[in-house]
Amino acid sequence: MILELNNITKTYKTRFGKVSSQALKGISFTVEEGEYVAIMGESGSGKTTILNIISTLDNPTSGTILLEGKPMENIKASDMARFRRENLGFVFQDFNLLDTFNVKDNILLPLVLSNIHIKEMEKRVHPILKMLNIEKLSENYPYEISGGEKQRVAIARAIITKPKLLLADEPTGALDSRASKTVLNSFRQINNDGQTILMVTHSIAAASHADRILFIKDGVIYNQIFRGKRNNDELYNLISDTLSVMTTGGNADEII
Repeated sequence: MILELNNITKTYKTRFGKVSSQALKGISFTVEEGEYVAIMGESGSGKTTILNIISTLDNPTSGTILLEGKPMENIKASDMARFRRENLGFVFQDFNLLDTFNVKDNILLPLVLSNIHIKEMEKRVHPILKMLNIEKLSENYPYEISGGEKQRVAIARAIITKPKLLLADEPTGALDSRASKTVLNSFRQINNDGQTILMVTHSIAAASHADRILFIKDGVIYNQIFRGKRNNDELYNLISDTLSVMTTGGNADEII
């Protein structure tokens, strides 16, 4: 088991200490090494809060998170940035690439910050460029390439550190359908190579590429479904049905 959340709560308070909202109300789940998990839910359901807490960008009000069996709450604030670089990979909706760096340098940036030797950098970067089909773009700058290409560069940057967990926040949210399909195929390939992925998404098409989907409603886990032997189209339909029941206030047991 690579990730374990135990009874995570998150309460936001006003400046005077009054409770304004409870975003998470006792979330518990695990992620096995090599899993591809998607988290879905309406805006305000708590799914982004979960991702922020797992990524150490926010702290839970109560509960524990374990990464490879080690409590993340024990990480010192001074070690947090290094912990993220060495253990977590991030893919965001808006790419977060540096326009003053070319594609290759953007990908290598996490290794530079970790003082990895140049020979090791070169050894890692070329197979990733080839796998994501962005070899010919290595000398281009972000403003010279398409949105789908930018996202593949962001994926390359996220996995070059060999993270224990790849976290993706709406990775296809800014892409058209064709670019989204290419990016999602890249995620599938990376997962097939053994990378653990946890993705937050509104997109049914994106979630249908995962192997397990967690549905969050009002700060709790409403339901989860597994791919099993279903293909993407079958999983798409099941996800759609689950969301329909969830948004109309139905019970998860109504889903066939």
